[in-house]
Amino acid sequence: MGDAESRLSRIERMLADGEREVVPAWRRATRGEPRWAVTAVILVAVALQLMLPHRLTLQPYWVLPVLELVLLAGLIAANPRRVEPRTRWLRLLGLALICVISLANGWAAVQLVAGLVNGTEGKDAGPLLLTGGGIWLTNVIVFALWYWEWDRGGPMARARGHHQYADFLFVQMQSPEAAPPDWEPAFLDYLYLSFTNSTAFSPTDVMPLSRWAKMLMMLQSSVSLVTVVLVVARAVNILH
Repeated sequence: MGDAESRLSRIERMLADGEREVVPAWRRATRGEPRWAVTAVILVAVALQLMLPHRLTLQPYWVLPVLELVLLAGLIAANPRRVEPRTRWLRLLGLALICVISLANGWAAVQLVAGLVNGTEGKDAGPLLLTGGGIWLTNVIVFALWYWEWDRGGPMARARGHHQYADFLFVQMQSPEAAPPDWEPAFLDYLYLSFTNSTAFSPTDVMPLSRWAKMLMMLQSSVSLVTVVLVVARAVNILH
């Protein structure tokens, strides 16, 4: 009886190992990704917002950054090391944090563009480039957070392996032999996607598959193009 149970256990382990070899990590249930990367990037976004001229921010200027830090502290307290699926309110808390960051940076971008068009902003090239660069970089972070939060239902749903159809097609998904067997997209992959979309104004090596992903990438490219063109054109005009 004991030998039979032992053989059965070995067979079950072999089947499990075989399933892990056939099914890629991004399609099956795995541990949640480490939280340090997304936490560090959000802190960078908060710092960039605090460095903006106060006239471009919602008043009082410190309210939204403080709210972002409070929401981030709640997420870290609930899941300090990994982004793991636990309760629904954690995802709602994460979405609220991204919405606040998006609101703060969107308001600053609109104020800057309106000031450039009306001639009230951009008196000096140096401060203008720094301000525009800060808004542009925060915009990269904002869209990286949205891509990360919505692709296949978000990081918690991806950890469960619930959604089999990807919204973004990474190279490692097309060529699994080019990556370790436990590879799956993490936040830094979405940050790279957001950065390349903001610089090339088009997909590079990561392709959007779903309609919402295409529309979001189109929106990001439009915002980046308007910001870069207006800021650089105004700076060049000042220097000349």
